[in-house]
Amino acid sequence: MTRASQLNLVARLAAAGCFASLAALPAYAQSLTLPPSGDNQKASVTQHMGLVKVTVSYSSPRVHREGQDRTGKIWGGLVPYGLSDLGFNDCKECPWRAGANENTVFKITHDVKVEGKPLAAGSYGLHMIPGADKFTVILSKDSSAWGSYWYNPQQDVLRVDVKPAKGEFQEWLTYEFTEREPARAKLELRWENLRIPVSIAVDDPNELYFQNLKKEMHGAPGFQWSDLMAAAQFTLQSGKHLDAGLDWAQRAVGAPFVGNENFQTLSTLGQIQLQIGNAEAAQATFDKAIANPSAKPTDAHQLGRQLLQQGRKAEALNIFQSNAKKFPGQWPVNVGLARGYAATGDLKKALEHARMALAQAPDEPNKKALKALIEQLEKGVAPK
Repeated sequence: MTRASQLNLVARLAAAGCFASLAALPAYAQSLTLPPSGDNQKASVTQHMGLVKVTVSYSSPRVHREGQDRTGKIWGGLVPYGLSDLGFNDCKECPWRAGANENTVFKITHDVKVEGKPLAAGSYGLHMIPGADKFTVILSKDSSAWGSYWYNPQQDVLRVDVKPAKGEFQEWLTYEFTEREPARAKLELRWENLRIPVSIAVDDPNELYFQNLKKEMHGAPGFQWSDLMAAAQFTLQSGKHLDAGLDWAQRAVGAPFVGNENFQTLSTLGQIQLQIGNAEAAQATFDKAIANPSAKPTDAHQLGRQLLQQGRKAEALNIFQSNAKKFPGQWPVNVGLARGYAATGDLKKALEHARMALAQAPDEPNKKALKALIEQLEKGVAPK
């Protein structure tokens, strides 16, 4: 559009009283860097949900402008309810641009669900149909237009209805993530005294991490024992894809030119073997881990505690006993034996080792914990 045609358009829109809906026109000289129309500053907000990255880019109008207080005149006034005739480009039933100036853009790096409806990864123009009791949120394939003037419902990818709510006064239109969890987030548009919330969710964040790990294992990380071990530990913690975790753990231990047989890699392998039901192989791997020169008494103790937390009482006691054979009398061997015997019901032996551990305790916090354990055992109560 030439400058002359733009000026002619301005004159016609002014005569038709359309400035309130137009709000801002593209700059005359598109090759120049000029202040934003209407002084509506650009802004963006980004939130991660695990690997998923959500970004909203927008221009931010304010309530008070050019000496005018527009409080109480925003919703249903400056931002009309329903669809509007914007007086340009034959768009007779256009939504609100959910911001100012160019398109508000909603971008996601992975597939998500918006208000329970699936949305593929990509960039979308964000529009809204405002209402006193309901806002319809629209995501359009056209993310590069100027506002809603070229809005075409055939480009809609998703529409969801949300309920607006009252909020604290907000001078500038702002997008904010008010809930931030690994599998979900809540995006809110806040302006004047209103909040418009939109929920975003990821079905399985850990699955995304696993698929990404598979790709990374084909690169440099697949040739580092520490990265292989970390990937295996991820499957152990998530409880899924343990077949891949087993392969990674085995490579971390013994792959040519890559593997490193140490307590960390061996104990990780043993835990996965135990998790998949191969208890005999797991015990042999644990014995090998504790016998390894890299093992310290605290390492085996922590492994035993992890097994206790998983409810594997007999396996944990075996670890504590093996630790005692390699590091007799060293801290915290007796602590582990006290915990292991207590968990398996031998409270007499547990009390014996708890008292021995108390005499070795290196600091007050450990002494306090052991005194509490001894008190429980003396009452014949097994610690939880």
